[in-house]
Amino acid sequence: MKSSRFMKRFYRDWTRAKEFYPTHIVAKETDLLIFTNKPLKAGFVEERIRAYRWDIENYINRDHRFLTALKPIPVEINASPIVKNMAEQSKKANVGPMSTVAGAIAEFLGHDLLKAGYKDVIVENGGDIFLKTRSRRKVGVYVGRSKLWSKLQLEIKPKDTPLGICTSSGTLGHSLSFGCADSVVIISKSPSLADAVATSTANRINSKDDLQRALDFARSVKGVLGVVIILKNNLITWGNVEFCK
Repeated sequence: MKSSRFMKRFYRDWTRAKEFYPTHIVAKETDLLIFTNKPLKAGFVEERIRAYRWDIENYINRDHRFLTALKPIPVEINASPIVKNMAEQSKKANVGPMSTVAGAIAEFLGHDLLKAGYKDVIVENGGDIFLKTRSRRKVGVYVGRSKLWSKLQLEIKPKDTPLGICTSSGTLGHSLSFGCADSVVIISKSPSLADAVATSTANRINSKDDLQRALDFARSVKGVLGVVIILKNNLITWGNVEFCK
């Protein structure tokens, strides 16, 4: 388990989206950087975040397993949509529901903003991204100790969005991981699914010999569109993955 102490999100200093309006919003553990094509109504976003956090926290108060489970658990039939989504996507990846929380909040909030009339939306939540864009975008892959891949960037086409791009690491960050991959990036239409599969895939990697097995698992999950795995100087990919030249 990595440290639960605060880690500065230094990668945000590298963000270049000058044509967008950036907004930084923090609500307890939820720390979002949002880019939109027009000024964001912060009150609307804060209300939606509070609502989603209340749904999750209220459900945890009723069933503490939702917070601590490392494997999928069933949820009540009257659970809120975000709780049901977290349970459903975590089941596909065979991990606990809270492994999807960053991706789920980014996903639900991103669709809220699209419904509210925003045309370009990027929601970044702890390295997990919801992206809807009308122009090509470059998304950097932070690879930690692996200098060989330090300039690696994904190219995202507008026609492929909205899209979720989520990352898990066994060497960076404070999230629980049972592996030692430097970076596992999962691309999916659903950020919550991408978040869960990234966690589950990273858990399976402890040496170079695990890479193909982990990749085979990730690509077997219905809804996964692309996979990037980096372990030291080793890189393996599958699916709809295009790197910038």
